[in-house]
Amino acid sequence: MTRYSTVPLLLFTLLTISNVVLGIKFDLVATPSNALSPKCVSQFVSNGTLVVVTIKVGIGYNQRIDAEITDNSSSHNEYGRKRDIEGETRMPFTTHTDADISVCLTNILDDGFRPDPKYHRTIDLDIDVGAEAIDFSALVQAEKLKPMEAELRKLEQVVQEIVDEMEYLRRREARMRDTNESTNERVKWFSLGSIFVLVGLGGWQIFYLKKFFQKKRLID
Repeated sequence: MTRYSTVPLLLFTLLTISNVVLGIKFDLVATPSNALSPKCVSQFVSNGTLVVVTIKVGIGYNQRIDAEITDNSSSHNEYGRKRDIEGETRMPFTTHTDADISVCLTNILDDGFRPDPKYHRTIDLDIDVGAEAIDFSALVQAEKLKPMEAELRKLEQVVQEIVDEMEYLRRREARMRDTNESTNERVKWFSLGSIFVLVGLGGWQIFYLKKFFQKKRLID
């Protein structure tokens, strides 16, 4: 195998390892509107990342599927909300902060029907993050890219995501280091203060006991 023939294999390997995709399939049992039990799927996503959530809902009667996408940051950002999902729906968005993205689904049973396990709908949920969320087929058609150029463009996006992730880890490590240094500094001053207090308390006890014994004429 020549050096040039290994390039596509290396590209394919890097793309396979680096892409971030979360796919899950499950049955969501219907519950009355006054006893909702959301099913949530979470994934950590860094700031400024493109995310595409694809929800495929199976056939089911007397039921309504609702979806809500939020994060667990202090701002509690909401990225999308859809009611009465039928078939397939896509919800693209770009994250506003480093946080866990939660996709919560509810299956609401219509009024007049009693809860029963037979009332359920199959959910096929895919969460594409970063390079995997980009529609490269449309990009290829728009820019008339060759297959190798398209793979290189995709690899460029993946490498950029890796660089951004490393930068995020570097910032996080710097924050943790600053926190550790601040904690160590506070512990040092607390220890010194404790020593001064103990020395002062010991000196006061000696002085007090000396005065006490002198008053009792036990010592000169």
